[in-house]
Amino acid sequence: MKRTLLGLIVGAVLTQTPLASAVPLSENFELIGSVGALSEYSMRGISYTQRKPAVQATATLAHSSGLYAGVWSSNVDINGIDARYEADYFAGYTHQFSDKVGIDVGYIKYTFPKGTILNAGETYAVLTAYGFKLGSYYSNDYYGDQSYMYNYVGYGVKDLPYGLGLDVRYGLADYKDPSFFSSNGNAKDSYREWEVKVSKNWLALDWSASYVDTNLSETECLQFQGDKESCSARLVVGVSKSF
Repeated sequence: MKRTLLGLIVGAVLTQTPLASAVPLSENFELIGSVGALSEYSMRGISYTQRKPAVQATATLAHSSGLYAGVWSSNVDINGIDARYEADYFAGYTHQFSDKVGIDVGYIKYTFPKGTILNAGETYAVLTAYGFKLGSYYSNDYYGDQSYMYNYVGYGVKDLPYGLGLDVRYGLADYKDPSFFSSNGNAKDSYREWEVKVSKNWLALDWSASYVDTNLSETECLQFQGDKESCSARLVVGVSKSF
């Protein structure tokens, strides 16, 4: 299976997990996985560990046809929610039109044991072309019955000097109902987020450093996530080992 195919699978499903490598299981099946530690678990610009460290792991079984299924997990810490970890299950199909152009479509089920109010399902589609990415994720059961759409545009390059990689992303998360409330009583149903990430493989480990931010105020973040600084500008660093 080509490296570009692995990038589609891992990058489209959970972008916070570094790119994994593959272990051949048979002529048609490969196991893709990694385990890593980060300064926090950041998802679409918002910290799910109140800016505290996170340990994350993922494993994906991929078929040469482009079909795949897998699991991803991380510890979480969200004020007002008893959940201590998140386990996500995903399945999808990816296809390469060429070495530079591909598409990935699938479904993710987010689960939070002891915090089932956060459980949700998402369908997604990600188009990759010449380093650019255009992704869309949709759910109709956020917080029980809230519909939600997340769209982003990004760009990545892996062959910069000194073996560095660079990924940038700009996204919009849009909820059906107003979900963010400011100190003056105004409400809005969406927020914007962005990330600039530098990565490097060194000593057989994948290292990364990301600048993450959103346009949410401290008051809006406190009301939504239970921590006023979990949506502010910050640096997220991580290291992972692929297998």
